[in-house]
Parts: sequence; C-alpha cells; structure tokens
Amino acid sequence: MSHSAARCARRFVNLTRALSTEARAQKVERIANELLDLNRFERHDFTVLWRLKMGLHRYGAPMAGVVTPSMPAAGSPGVEAGAAAEKTVFDLKLEKYDAAAKIKIIKEVRSFTDLGLKEAKDLVEKVPCVLKKGLTKEEANPILEKLKELGAAVVLE
Repeated sequence: MSHSAARCARRFVNLTRALSTEARAQKVERIANELLDLNRFERHDFTVLWRLKMGLHRYGAPMAGVVTPSMPAAGSPGVEAGAAAEKTVFDLKLEKYDAAAKIKIIKEVRSFTDLGLKEAKDLVEKVPCVLKKGLTKEEANPILEKLKELGAAVVLE
C-alpha cells in the first residue's frame, strides 16, 4: 500500500471511529473493504453505477432525466412518460466478432477504456459482454462505427 493510500486508510479509520454508533462504523468499514477488494473491471462498473445513481455525467455535470431518491418512484406516471420519450444513457455491448479481427478489436477496446492488454483481451473473449456503460449516443456512435468497421457485432442497449 502506498503512503498516500495508507494515510487515507488511517483517516478513514479515524472517521469510522467518530461515527455515532458501532453498527454504522462496521457497515462503513465493510463497504470500504469491499471497495478496496474490487478488481479493475468491478471498480469501473461501480464508478459508472455510482455516477448514474448520483445523477452525474462523466465529468461531474448533472444529467437530465436521472431518478434520485427524492424524485418519484419508477412506477409513477411522470417517470414513465419521461422514460418513454427518449433514452439518454446507453451501454455498448459486444455480441460477436470476426476471429481474424480479434487483435484490432482488443486494441480499439483499449483505446476507449482504461483497461490494460490482458483485461481488454479477457473482456473481448467473454462475448457477449458490455464493453462500456453509461455512454451518450454522441459518445457511443464513433466507437460503434469503428468496431463495426473492424468486424464486430456491437449494439447499444
């Protein structure tokens, strides 16, 4: 563990000790330990999910149409009308690919994710899989076109 990570861990431990109840402290510490145990893919998925739940876009700007706990639940008429209008956030899913283009597809996956070579290779090999989550249509279209050009069957969900 690096010096800064150790310092953050100590701050976290001090923070949890100051919490009002022992149960809350144990819960927070358990969550922190679970987050520290996540691999790179899981950290990415968690980050995307967290930002979506918090109503944040990639760079922290609030997104329109995100349901937060203070908003009406997903069964209410207002939310259903908004959801039926237009979907704004998409997941890029690789369904299949041409075996001859596998290396090029792996390189392309690395270019739009923060994955290393092994992680990108493992991700591409476990087809069908979600390559990137939480993309807008404008962000996804160039990636979608490039992957299709390379011989991959890719869809937006």
